[in-house]
Amino acid sequence: MLQLQGFLPKQISSRGIIELMENRNLETLAQELGLKKQQVETVLELTAEGNTIPFIARYRKEKTGNLDETQIKAIIDMDKSLTALQDRKETVLAKIEAQGKLTDQLKAAIEAAEKLADVEELYLPYKEKRRTKATVAREAGLFPLARLILQNSPNLKAEAEKLTSEAFPTADKALAGAVDILVEAFSEDNSLRSWTYNEIWNNSDITSTLKDQSLDEKETFKIYYDFEDKVSKLQGYRTLALNRGEKLGVIKVAFKHNLEKMHRFYSARFKQKNDYIEEVINQSLKKKIIPAMERRIRSELTEAAEDGAIQLFSQNLRSLLLVSPLKGKMVLGFDPAFRTGAKLAVVDQTGKLITTQVIYPVAPASQAKIAQAKKDLADLIKKHAIEIIAIGNGTASRESEAFVAEVLKDFPETSYVIVNESGASVYSASELARHEFPDLTVEKRSAISIARRLQDPLAELVKIDPKSIGVGQYQHDVSQKKLSENLDFVVDTVVNQVGVNVNTASSTLLSHVSGLNKTISENIVAYREENGEIASRAEIKKVPRLGAKAFEQAAGFLRIPNAKNILDNTGVHPESYPAVKALFKKLAITDLDDSAKAKLKALNLKETAEELGLGQETLKDIIADLLKPGRDLRDDFEAPVLRQDVLELKDLSVGQKLEGTVRNVVDFGAFVDIGVHEDGLIHISEMSKSFVNHPSQVVSVGDLVTVWVSKVDLEHEKLNLSLVNPRESN
Repeated sequence: MLQLQGFLPKQISSRGIIELMENRNLETLAQELGLKKQQVETVLELTAEGNTIPFIARYRKEKTGNLDETQIKAIIDMDKSLTALQDRKETVLAKIEAQGKLTDQLKAAIEAAEKLADVEELYLPYKEKRRTKATVAREAGLFPLARLILQNSPNLKAEAEKLTSEAFPTADKALAGAVDILVEAFSEDNSLRSWTYNEIWNNSDITSTLKDQSLDEKETFKIYYDFEDKVSKLQGYRTLALNRGEKLGVIKVAFKHNLEKMHRFYSARFKQKNDYIEEVINQSLKKKIIPAMERRIRSELTEAAEDGAIQLFSQNLRSLLLVSPLKGKMVLGFDPAFRTGAKLAVVDQTGKLITTQVIYPVAPASQAKIAQAKKDLADLIKKHAIEIIAIGNGTASRESEAFVAEVLKDFPETSYVIVNESGASVYSASELARHEFPDLTVEKRSAISIARRLQDPLAELVKIDPKSIGVGQYQHDVSQKKLSENLDFVVDTVVNQVGVNVNTASSTLLSHVSGLNKTISENIVAYREENGEIASRAEIKKVPRLGAKAFEQAAGFLRIPNAKNILDNTGVHPESYPAVKALFKKLAITDLDDSAKAKLKALNLKETAEELGLGQETLKDIIADLLKPGRDLRDDFEAPVLRQDVLELKDLSVGQKLEGTVRNVVDFGAFVDIGVHEDGLIHISEMSKSFVNHPSQVVSVGDLVTVWVSKVDLEHEKLNLSLVNPRESN
């Protein structure tokens, strides 16, 4: 039988919950993340002491059991969400207890709830409400009439007459008020809501239909004009596409339920039946519970889709940041354009700007202007001994490439490469770019960014808001706060894994180093400018505002290439210098030559670590650093070869073989730049002859791939590619 509000169950205390929950927190974290309770506890302790994620991952391996940055972040993030859940449980328990309605059963259910939404569902009947129709009916004394409806009393009309009032002047109105009381109580019944939620999640469909085709010129949402899928099977990228299509007004999204089954389940809660009870069931089901559960499920689908998308964006960004640098080359940055002319920027081996120029290399420029542009470019190549030209992949890129290739016939020592210029325009219009190059136009700054991006992608990309780099398909449809946090984490992780030259790094790059903030980073640059190059890690301590904790967190990630102490150019932390000194003495090492490296390779890790008072993992990292001082984890540079005869979609034919660069990885495939205006899509089904679970298992952003054209759609400007040779696909 339905239990109505108004009955006062026995009161219980909620004291002692905090300690229990905190301990449970650790256990939950360990279980969810597949870690030991001790590892979780250690990470939370180290974090509370002010240690950063990169520092913990690199220099506290023994304590954490060799956890990496992603695992450490997962512990911290999950702890935050569990703490928020715990705080809400405590608030809810206290509020229900104050009402005298906290039963043992309810307390246990709230404590066991794993989601905030579940806690709110349990709290719903006890929540302070704005005045509802049911509130008004209860105040008018219609509660007994509601009970009579449940009991299927034979004289309901007559009983209702006795309870008429100013607010409910007739028997019918009084009965309608009593129904409102029952609907509110019934629709707040947790077991019913929980059953409905599970029923929709497991057995309902989500559908979409066309609402306004005129809002979808390119037919981006065509597959969703008439779409249906099981709620439980809906893929994340489809959720985001449905959300965007609905937001733009192109499609209408709805659910399809087994209403008969739901009705039968609801009816079974009532021992008696009458028209009023039928009305209670229908209203509770269709007006209250189903809409509430639909909202909750859409919200959960969106959250899961966002998390999946952000994880993929993060992978894409990491791959982009780890693209190999092209060090020690004179580079000419070439920012293409049609009408306004191409902006050129020459930068030296260290990224310093030498000169800028504007040329008009492509139509609609006159033949005379194009001829002059050839001469100007040739002069720049000769004068500055340009080794490589970096051409941005935006508007007029392919036409500019044809022009450059023509000029380079006379310069066999010079090559060119197409550079992903995503975000370059954002940087060039930023305050940072204005500060760096106050006298230059936005376009010329963009050409510098393109050149530098080739020399050191990481150092250049950190100047751009990660969200502007273009690493995801639905970037603007996910929680921007969550996206920023995750992408910033990727940038921080990569910067610290690669290491930073303290004497050449910009303040922006330095600010991503563990322990450093914007102020300290600017102070490092100011100190350099005033005092010349920093000669040792110890000297870094002289930088204003850089205290002992900041130094401890940052030192191991800052490199000094020409330092007197060779360790200053490695990932060895100053706290381990005495141990390394003892190691060198033991092995009679004075220089890191081949004989020293042979001695280091031959070491017994376990014995040596014990002797030096170091952990084995720490010693292993130290040896790796000593074997390759100043190492860069980024691979050797490799540039794609783009075909000369392919400039536009119409130049392509099915089956054609091409080289390209992966620009973006999504849940259903990858987008590849083959040198035409539109990136081509390799659908997941075209990635291999065997089954592929996710595109990220096959390709990463920045990969060079050989592809075959599988479909060209000129009308919608779409291109489909395949990684499988058509000759081998059968």
